[in-house]
Amino acid sequence: MLTIHHAPGTRGFRVIWLCEELGHPYRVEKVDFSAAYRASPEWRRMNPVGKVPVMVDGEVTIFESGAMVQHILDHHGHGRLQPPRDDPGHALFLQWCWFAEATFGRATGELANHKRAFAGALKDDVMAEMRDRARSCLAALDQALATRTYLVGETFTAADVMMGYTLQSFDRHVGDPHPAHVAAWWQRVSARGAYRRALDIDRGL
Repeated sequence: MLTIHHAPGTRGFRVIWLCEELGHPYRVEKVDFSAAYRASPEWRRMNPVGKVPVMVDGEVTIFESGAMVQHILDHHGHGRLQPPRDDPGHALFLQWCWFAEATFGRATGELANHKRAFAGALKDDVMAEMRDRARSCLAALDQALATRTYLVGETFTAADVMMGYTLQSFDRHVGDPHPAHVAAWWQRVSARGAYRRALDIDRGL
């Protein structure tokens, strides 16, 4: 049984969604997202930089959502939701998983961080740059989806889960309409039963 320490709207949503896709058992522990609690020694023992989520799997504790996704795939996925390592699609899978967090997610994450940390003194030029970076990433995603149904071809994978959360973040912090290919992809992805169940869990916390 996995334990996912999660606060609504945070990256733990990816892990919940993935578990729902795989039918793997888990439980969610709601985290107090206040700055005071996230700075507390109790939470810093779980995540030394005070972020959310944290996942516990037996003796393993992980505090990066992408690492959680990969750990679950490798240890509990039984070959599902990622291409085999000797498949050329595996490299594409890794690319989009990392892009979702390290490139696209960096821009939307900084927008969220700046809004939270500098609510009364936002730097317009900094925020504009981050929005432009996010828009550039959205355009790259749209270009990729022009020739495929999902990020790694015609089969849904965990790369779509990783990117799905990032697109949610884009919608919250930038809010531009989705270009055509992204819109069609998101309609397919967000209609999945596992996504809807994860959304209900997240909203119910």
